Amino acid sequence: MKVLFATPEAYPFAKTGGLADVSGSLPIALRKLGCEVSVIMPYYASVRRYTEAFPVCVQDLPVTLGNRLLPADIRHGWLDHKIPIYFVQRDEFYDRTNLYGTPKGDYFDNAERFIYFCKAVINWCQTANLQPDIIHCNDWQTALIPAMMRFGVDRYYFDTIATIFTIHNIAYQGIFDVDVYALTGLPWELFVPEGLEFWGRVNFMKGGIIYSDYINTVSQKHSKEIQTPEFGFGLDGVLRTYSHKLVGILNGADYEVWDPETDPLIAANYSKEDLSGKRKCKRDLLDIYGLPQELFERPLLSVISRLVEQKGVDLYPPIMDKLLAEDIGFVLLGTGEEKYHKYFMDLAKKYPNKVGVRIAYDNALAHKIEAGADIFLMPSRYEPGGLNQIYSMRYGTVPVVRATGGLDDTVQDYDPETNTGTGFKFGPYDPEAFLNSILRAIKLYDDKERWNALVLRGMEEDFSWEKSAKKYMELYEKSLAERKARL
Repeated sequence: MKVLFATPEAYPFAKTGGLADVSGSLPIALRKLGCEVSVIMPYYASVRRYTEAFPVCVQDLPVTLGNRLLPADIRHGWLDHKIPIYFVQRDEFYDRTNLYGTPKGDYFDNAERFIYFCKAVINWCQTANLQPDIIHCNDWQTALIPAMMRFGVDRYYFDTIATIFTIHNIAYQGIFDVDVYALTGLPWELFVPEGLEFWGRVNFMKGGIIYSDYINTVSQKHSKEIQTPEFGFGLDGVLRTYSHKLVGILNGADYEVWDPETDPLIAANYSKEDLSGKRKCKRDLLDIYGLPQELFERPLLSVISRLVEQKGVDLYPPIMDKLLAEDIGFVLLGTGEEKYHKYFMDLAKKYPNKVGVRIAYDNALAHKIEAGADIFLMPSRYEPGGLNQIYSMRYGTVPVVRATGGLDDTVQDYDPETNTGTGFKFGPYDPEAFLNSILRAIKLYDDKERWNALVLRGMEEDFSWEKSAKKYMELYEKSLAERKARL
């Protein structure tokens, strides 16, 4: 099985969220199952630190946008020394500090940038004569690839190649004004309500849903949620229409990277057999945030998140004064909307001995937080899959989550009657419901026997990529067989 994995981001080269973790881990897991995988993504400024190692393998690959010929260079490198990764280089589109925009808004030319990327992937397949069995597309930035394969000039080249389209975040659909449609090179017959048209505009993600062979989301529950108006962001009707080819496959965790027994980024390693290292990590985390060591015996709550409403950040302001009346500490790491930057920085000034805030993306600090905190907060409005709750459990940090999407699939609510569960969940998207679930966790923290049992149950959970990769392999085989049967 040959798979070309097309993605807008992949760890460690470029990352804004969980998609990068998936793109950096799933191909490795697939290869271990005997799949021949290669990855392709844009050549962002963040990749330039690897420039010497990633030479140009194809120069001036012809790519057209409308009536403009804009050649691309293709660079070649390696993901974990075994999986080839290709980078589409066109500096006017990708040589920027950020991937998709700044805190002030998206880049004005994102439609052009990712139409260009999709076209480059199509042209690269033919130039390199890759002939994969599957092209696996991820999120709106790659969502035009299936339509370009089926309706492009060289569509017969792609007849035997099946496509999978993974929706990582349905809120970001790639919706643009109609004037960008001409740049795609697709026939205008597709610009209809049954195709790429969406309330008079172009919807890239809609194209991925309609024209791919199969669609998947990154948890079972979310595949059902997005077929409802509450979670479908306007595409619920389309998804219900194509529900026969929609499946849910839970994201896995890369335990080679996220494992407290071997993690080189934390103050001390530890395991479920010996948790003493976690205590050292907690002291280290308090020092990093400049919080007093007097908090060591009290619950240390943590947040690692994009500071946007999708992640439930609007639930914090109504409850934080009540929460901080408790004998606790609170640390946060994240970036997002300016209003939340200001809110949390002001909160740290108001409670300097209880609250630590870092407005940044810092992978090493994220590891230290997972290892040093006692409780991890994840009150997402919606969460397609989620990885931090999985990392938290492996690091013995108890998750408090909203019962949505992958959070609901992976965290079992604590039941005091049976002394079972791996975390705490709440249902209504409501500040008081969130606060009450946190207070449940804080209360249990003082019952050391039950708390430690809860911690250990979480550490024993297994959400490895191997399980998820097997399900993707099954989906690849099914989609390829069905495509060949239709020829």
